[in-house]
Amino acid sequence: MKTQQRTRRWTPRAVMMVTVGLGVAVSAACSTLGRATFKEPAVQLREFTITGLGLTGGSVDVMLQVHNPNGYKLDALKMTYQVDVDSIKLGDGELDGRFVVPEKDSAIVRLPIRFTYAGLGAAGRSMLNAGTINYRVRGDFTVATPIGNFTRPYDQRGRYSSVAGNR
Repeated sequence: MKTQQRTRRWTPRAVMMVTVGLGVAVSAACSTLGRATFKEPAVQLREFTITGLGLTGGSVDVMLQVHNPNGYKLDALKMTYQVDVDSIKLGDGELDGRFVVPEKDSAIVRLPIRFTYAGLGAAGRSMLNAGTINYRVRGDFTVATPIGNFTRPYDQRGRYSSVAGNR
């Protein structure tokens, strides 16, 4: 007796479904691997410049140095931020303009902030008395990388000196 060997034919729909399934699985694996190897950018206050004064407050440009420790450029799509001075909220906002931080390099990012005099009083006294202020910059980045888009938080603290810059 002869056994018949049956061959299965793949329909174009079946081939497409298997291909799409494999693509999704590979994409998910790469994304998971990418998130595990992504190193957080370091953020430091470099300087701030008062750009306007009014009766109740004003505006200041805060210059941040963003360092990229990764081996590929970070194409920042969006950045949210809150700047605190001596534990008092100076201001917050969202930067929608794109900026690029080269691989293993730094870029300067300008953040416009509106403030009230009440929020700036303690920081001003500290700067006048000691010549330094403690600061905290926090928020999150949304960056495009070769392995996908990531939104990650950042939270950096430091001490700013009007004479020596950032410490």
